Amino acid sequence: MTERSLQVTYRKGRPFAAYLHLSHGTGEKSARTVATPDGLLIVDYNEAGQPVGVEITAPQAVSLTRLN
Repeated sequence: MTERSLQVTYRKGRPFAAYLHLSHGTGEKSARTVATPDGLLIVDYNEAGQPVGVEITAPQAVSLTRLN
């Protein structure tokens, strides 16, 4: 199944962190994690090298264009 979803964590009413699930395959786990140089995005890859999720460590600092 390839259904995307976004999970947002709030602190004091403001977005604190978010995780964009790119796929929900059964038993699919992260085999490798790569952070951008500034640490704002952390991408999880499966064993085949396909991205399965993106952690957004500062949602207010990441534009939609950059996430795409």
